[in-house]
Amino acid sequence: MKKHQMRGARLAVAALVLSLAASACGGKQTATEASDSAGGGRLTIATGNTTGVYYQLGGGLAKLISDDIDGYRATATATGASVQNIQGLTSGTYDLAFSLLDTAGDAVNGEGSFTKPQQVEALTRLYPNYTQVLVRADSGITSLADMKGKRVSTGSPNSGTEVIARRLLSAAGLNPDSDVQTQRLGLPETVDAMKDSTIDALFWSGGLPSGGITDLTTTLKEKVRFLDVTPQLSALSLKYGDIYQQGSIPAAVYQQPGPIPTIVVANVLLVKKGFNADLAAKIVNLIHNKKAALVTVNQAAAEIDAATAAQTAPVPLNPGAEKALKSLGARP
Repeated sequence: MKKHQMRGARLAVAALVLSLAASACGGKQTATEASDSAGGGRLTIATGNTTGVYYQLGGGLAKLISDDIDGYRATATATGASVQNIQGLTSGTYDLAFSLLDTAGDAVNGEGSFTKPQQVEALTRLYPNYTQVLVRADSGITSLADMKGKRVSTGSPNSGTEVIARRLLSAAGLNPDSDVQTQRLGLPETVDAMKDSTIDALFWSGGLPSGGITDLTTTLKEKVRFLDVTPQLSALSLKYGDIYQQGSIPAAVYQQPGPIPTIVVANVLLVKKGFNADLAAKIVNLIHNKKAALVTVNQAAAEIDAATAAQTAPVPLNPGAEKALKSLGARP
């Protein structure tokens, strides 16, 4: 066999091996790659802690995509949430990702947890996240400043909860790295630690209701109480703009004596820049036209509003998503 023929044979064998390997792995086609094909593939949705709203709604969204968009199968995966989700999105690990808008804004601007701008776009604004800060009644904590020297869970590493927790502690005049005994725990581990009295307080940013918080308030009852963090809102607004807003957790959500003043921030559903515009439009239409199905998964979805869905600044909208939202009557 001549030299060029031998080389051709080796290349053919190599191509066959690669083809078989891709087939064995399921041949995952990303949504960006699918834009140049007939469509179809597997989509992975990055969510959050297993007892949080992201995980529940991510599973509901995965089912909608799998049932209603021809050629696509979607799965939801548990993660540490916002920061980790964006990192995985840009690296190609995930196709869609839930995130808090403040963290997503940091990502596109290359600030906070991100050393350079991240190539991400939004599909839609979702429901608001409520900052939920609970303390043990025997901890002596009546304000954020009282957390000095205390054992505090600030959420999973690289989560939106951790971002907000650190900003709130700083706004209260504390150094998150030295003034508190920081525990970087996911919500399930945080709930267990509160029950075991191995931590004094916790931060959680999530929709209403969040399963882990329901578990904690139901189990410990008067042994835990919510902390009002709104005194720190003006300091946050001065530094970060109007991305943080004042809100209130209705008393009935966690069976509390009265409504709980707190700070809220919007959630967004993100994709990597270059995501298939047609697929983006289909997913946006699914979320808003079949919102009722998501509400059955978690009541937080009831606060998804098509009218404000395009308000994702500073995160740009995917072109397909923007077109779909306009047709749904979204306000810019």
